[in-house]
Amino acid sequence: MTRSVGRLVAESLAAHGVDLLFCVPGESFLGLTDALVDVPALKLVVCRHEGGAAYMAAADGRMRAGRAGVCMVSRGPGVSNAMIGLHTAFHDAIPMVLLIGQVERRDRGRGALQEQNYEKYLADTVKAVIPVDMAVQASEAIARAFHLAESGTPGPVAVVLPEDVLDDDATEIPLAKPRIRATPGPAPAQVEELAKRLAAAQRPVVLVGGAMDGPPVALAALKRLAEEWSLPVAPTHRRPHLFDSHHPNYAGYIGNRVQPPLMAALREADLLVALGERMTDVVSQSYTWPTAPDPQIPLVHVWPDPSELNRVFRADLPMACDPALLVEALLARKTPPTPPGRAAWIARLHGLHRDLTAPRWDPAPDGVNFSAVCIAVAERMTADAVLTTDAGNFTSFVHRHIPFRPGQIFLGSAVGGMGAGMPMAVAASIRHPGRQVIAVTGDGGALMTGNELATAMRHGAAPVLLVSDNRTYGSIGMHHANRYPGRNYADAADLVNPDFAAWGRAFGAEGFTIASESDIAPVLDAALAPRSVPAVVHVRASALQVTAWRRLKG
Repeated sequence: MTRSVGRLVAESLAAHGVDLLFCVPGESFLGLTDALVDVPALKLVVCRHEGGAAYMAAADGRMRAGRAGVCMVSRGPGVSNAMIGLHTAFHDAIPMVLLIGQVERRDRGRGALQEQNYEKYLADTVKAVIPVDMAVQASEAIARAFHLAESGTPGPVAVVLPEDVLDDDATEIPLAKPRIRATPGPAPAQVEELAKRLAAAQRPVVLVGGAMDGPPVALAALKRLAEEWSLPVAPTHRRPHLFDSHHPNYAGYIGNRVQPPLMAALREADLLVALGERMTDVVSQSYTWPTAPDPQIPLVHVWPDPSELNRVFRADLPMACDPALLVEALLARKTPPTPPGRAAWIARLHGLHRDLTAPRWDPAPDGVNFSAVCIAVAERMTADAVLTTDAGNFTSFVHRHIPFRPGQIFLGSAVGGMGAGMPMAVAASIRHPGRQVIAVTGDGGALMTGNELATAMRHGAAPVLLVSDNRTYGSIGMHHANRYPGRNYADAADLVNPDFAAWGRAFGAEGFTIASESDIAPVLDAALAPRSVPAVVHVRASALQVTAWRRLKG
């Protein structure tokens, strides 16, 4: 019995531990989808748009502890539609493998239907583009793609599969074995240096970012390090679940525009340790903390890829290693005495955090203050809940009012791509059946990828979608008002929206509406109860309460 290249690719994916493939069907890879019938370990998740499929693969890459999510798209338009997910995976350092169908080899270069040069097209969006021109290359290309996607700074890698290659005979071609991942450990001399700096600092801050987003045992070790070494820990942008926000060593959430009281205190720090954080403009508060390129504060930068270190910020101690292994190395040492003033410093930061995130809000005159909704959601989240968000001002309410505990997961696009919330929630519901999954989106993002409700219905997923409907692109309106005060921006930002509850019911989901604060408790009790179909909660939100921290004048 012969084996096709499509079957060989499917077997190679299964050998790399892949169990979910997210796609929009395309004629250019029919030879692969046909072969999936014979590889039952692989489940094909058929989506409604390639942007949604790519976001789902990115979310899956986040949830698999360093293993790549997989997306499969057709040539030309399919790849173009998937670019938002690639953009997110590239900037958020998420491992992903993108399989692209391509025109037949004999037609390449002729401008055939939907033909594209992917080496050029994706040059600044993926880590590598690996073309497969011969059957003998197929399995090796899959192995190389996973190795590159999951190594160093994780990211997306594209494998280009011409349509006719998939039907070639691969009976005699061996399966390429998965590469053993090289995990860089910390150099003993650098561990010694870091230990000395931590022992001497009176006001250190440890920022914990995406490279620490691994298995629960790694986060448990980080908690133990914070307690034994008396360290304040602050999770960074779109990674709030990496440290228990109720823990006394929690030093605040370092996201977009940290509130002035906390930021003023953080600027007094005498040592900054970026543990698994790349130090983007968002985290560094527009490159002011620390200042770029020469920080005003001693900086220890820990990242598994040496090419990322010293790229923007000059680090006093650059450490090219797995941050989880560094935590283990520090825990293996004798715990140093706590410096004078350290306990008061930690208590001060945690006190500021607790005060800033206290469940306070004032009713708004033009709709529901979304703070009240998020506070109520936090009270109803299960111990293993997964929460996703889209991008926009409404996320400020989430990050102010929804705390995270160990066992809970947060998913979102750190680079700020809209449309991530719903498809990521669908991926989470499929990856973790039975868990409570909540997507929080704005009205703009809901209509970008909300059609993936149909994907949820097809695959038995039951996420709950909360739509903050303030009838405008709120972030854009806010920036317009700040930059051009007194000018009208309604034509450039305001929206006409459907009844989202009715919209949800049209997909087969349950639909609910929150029109006043009195609706919040009963609606959320019903929507967040265990369920077998998705739910859509339409929140008629205030536009004047433009963020969780700011209200416009009516």
